[in-house]
Amino acid sequence: MTTVSARKLAFAVSTLVLSGSALAQAAPKAPEPDWTLSGNAGLFSDYRFRGISQTNKKPAIQGGVDFAMKNGLYLGNWNSNVDSAMYNGANIEMDFYGGYKATFGDFGLDVGGIYYYYPGSGAGGTTVIKNGELYVGGSWGPLTAKYSYAVTDFFSTPNSSGSWYLNVGAAHDFGNGWGVNGSIGYQGLKGGAAVTQINGTVATSITDWKLGGTYTIDGWVMGLSYISTNRDLAGYTDPSKNISNGTAVVSVSKTF
Repeated sequence: MTTVSARKLAFAVSTLVLSGSALAQAAPKAPEPDWTLSGNAGLFSDYRFRGISQTNKKPAIQGGVDFAMKNGLYLGNWNSNVDSAMYNGANIEMDFYGGYKATFGDFGLDVGGIYYYYPGSGAGGTTVIKNGELYVGGSWGPLTAKYSYAVTDFFSTPNSSGSWYLNVGAAHDFGNGWGVNGSIGYQGLKGGAAVTQINGTVATSITDWKLGGTYTIDGWVMGLSYISTNRDLAGYTDPSKNISNGTAVVSVSKTF
C-alpha cells in the first residue's frame, strides 16, 4: 500500500470513529418517568420512635411503599409491629403520609402530613389511639431538619394538640459502602401528653439522640445505632423495663 493510500485509510477510519462518538454524545437521554413506585422492608432489634421503644425493647419487622410523581407530589404507607399493651390492643402501626418535595440548588424542601393509625386499639372500651401531624423539612448537603406539629390530640391524649417535635441530623458517606449518621430531637408535649417517669416526676418534654453507622452491600443496608433519651419511662407490657434509656439497635433493610 502506498503512503498516500495509507493516509486515506487512516483518515477514513478516524472520521468514522469521530462520527460515531459524536452520534453517541448527541443521543437523547431517556425521559424521566412521570412517576415511580418503590418499596422498603427491614428487620430491627428494637423499634424506637423519637427515642422511645414501641415494641417493649423487642424486635420489629417494618416495611412500606412510596409513590412519587415527577412534579414533586408523593404518597406513602409505612408499617411496623408495636407493643399491644402500649396501644390498647393494637399490635400494628400503620402510617399514611403525603406531601410535596422540591429542590433549589443544594437545598431540599419537604412539606406534608402524616396520620398514625393503630388498627385494633380501643379494646375493652379503652381509648382508640391515633395521631395526625403536619410537617416541614429541609436539607442542605449532609444536613437535615424536620419540624412536626400535632393537629389532633397527640396520640389521643386529652388537650394535647399543638405538641411538636424538631429533629436535626447529619450523615456522611465514606465510600465503599460505609456511612455514618447522627441526630438529635426535641419533643414538646402539651396538656395530657406530659409523661410520668419511673421516679414519679412529670416531664413536658423529651430529648432524644442517635449515633449510628451503616454498611451497604448489594442494596442491603446493615445498621448499628445507639439511641437514647433524657427520660426514664416504664414499659407497658413489662413495667420493669425502661423503654427510653440507651440501647443499641441492629438492623438490616433494603429499598426495592
